[in-house]
Amino acid sequence: MSSILTVVGLGSGNSDRLTVGIMKILQNASSVYVRTKEHPVISALEEWNVSLQSFDEVYETHDSFPEVYDTIANRLIGMALEGEAGTEIVYAVPGHPMVAESTVQLLRERCPEHGITIQVLGGESFLDEAFTRLGFDPIEGFQLLDAVGLNSILIQPQLHTLIGQVYDSFTASEVKLSLMEVYPDDYMVIVGHALGVEGQESILHVPLYELDRVEGFGNLSLVYVPKSDEDQLRQRTFERLHEIVGILRGPGGCPWDQEQTHDSIRKNLIEETYEVLETIDEDDPEHMQEELGDLLLQILLHSQMEEENGTFNVYDVIQGINDKLIFRHPHVFGDVIAQDAESALNNWEKMKAEEKLSKGLEPGKVSVLDGIPRDLPALMKAYKLQKKAAKVGFDWDHIDGVFAKIEEELAELREAIEQGKSQEEQVLELGDLLFAVSNAARFIHTDPEAALSKTNQKFTQRFHFIEAYLQEQGRSIEDSTLAEMEEIWVMAKTQNVNKLQNPN
Repeated sequence: MSSILTVVGLGSGNSDRLTVGIMKILQNASSVYVRTKEHPVISALEEWNVSLQSFDEVYETHDSFPEVYDTIANRLIGMALEGEAGTEIVYAVPGHPMVAESTVQLLRERCPEHGITIQVLGGESFLDEAFTRLGFDPIEGFQLLDAVGLNSILIQPQLHTLIGQVYDSFTASEVKLSLMEVYPDDYMVIVGHALGVEGQESILHVPLYELDRVEGFGNLSLVYVPKSDEDQLRQRTFERLHEIVGILRGPGGCPWDQEQTHDSIRKNLIEETYEVLETIDEDDPEHMQEELGDLLLQILLHSQMEEENGTFNVYDVIQGINDKLIFRHPHVFGDVIAQDAESALNNWEKMKAEEKLSKGLEPGKVSVLDGIPRDLPALMKAYKLQKKAAKVGFDWDHIDGVFAKIEEELAELREAIEQGKSQEEQVLELGDLLFAVSNAARFIHTDPEAALSKTNQKFTQRFHFIEAYLQEQGRSIEDSTLAEMEEIWVMAKTQNVNKLQNPN
């Protein structure tokens, strides 16, 4: 048997708020340990001759709060194990033991493992004072967040938000940066110091950008952000986008959106994808941001249609990709090691194979070429087919074999044309040539689609140069000869026009 460990709360800082029961426990206990003496109630307890021992020295010997809390919990467990059976050790913490008190959570986890009886009694929380002094009802929607490690993803403007453990100006600065991801810089927030403590309480209303300039942050400080129903504050959230798409498709929404089907907007998905690729080629981040939004909208629309059918929603889509990413990256989320990109890719392929097994797809009954989308652009599809075939050894040893194949296919195309073979035969020979050229791209580790896209862009810019050059002379492209255009084209090449912006 061991001692009994009793945890009590010292309240938010006003000694008048201590319950009669907790006062009796503190006064009758043979040993009382407090996490810290940096609390307004401690002076009152000393005046009432309550003998206290604190763990303040632990803070000075460790570099992080988790280390401090772990050490305190272990010390208390050690005391309880060494104590006489049935005796009581009282551990007193600021506020309520079950609100933002890591040491208590550790004790609740570890005491049963050691056969130690632990009882946790209440105490006024800083939340009680916050509700009273700041004047809001938590039933309207409320969240309590920890300033340490605060993430903007957790912040929901439609809820009253209290951020506790804002110990100092540095922590306040981190809180400010997280809040600025959601709120305007001048959004009014409230800083509360020592709420309910006579002579120490301070309540300040400040614009968000001044949050870390407020003085007096300490153990009894918090930040309060009042709830707001303004849609603008939710514009950066995925939930708001999902809501808007649902409204557009729902009763009273947009007639055009309501009529669309997977088939009717199929081409939109393809077009938006290529518009994103165009911004990548142009290295235009601002335009890319806009086009990525348009592409995301297409994903939301298709998901919304299935949500209306009751099959899945966009959150199922997100869960699916999250599960896949974690499963296929055991070198990140598991204990597998990947020293370089090649080994990481090998891990990815191995996990893909395991996925197929889990779906009942036996490797011997699955084609090596499976998994390539049917409707990929032909050049891109050729490249992917060749990559998959090469993985099982169906490949040339050297690029010289590819060059020979290109020359062979070029000769066959020339022969088909010169001999006046049918249109179908000429088309097939042209396809063979393009397929062979795609293999060359693979050997130099280049996507043929991207290579051709760059050439298209170069051609477009140089042709624009011809048009602009002629316009400066008061002429048009239509009344110019091929020789004249060829001369200007050479001029464009000489001036490296493909690196210039479109003169139009």
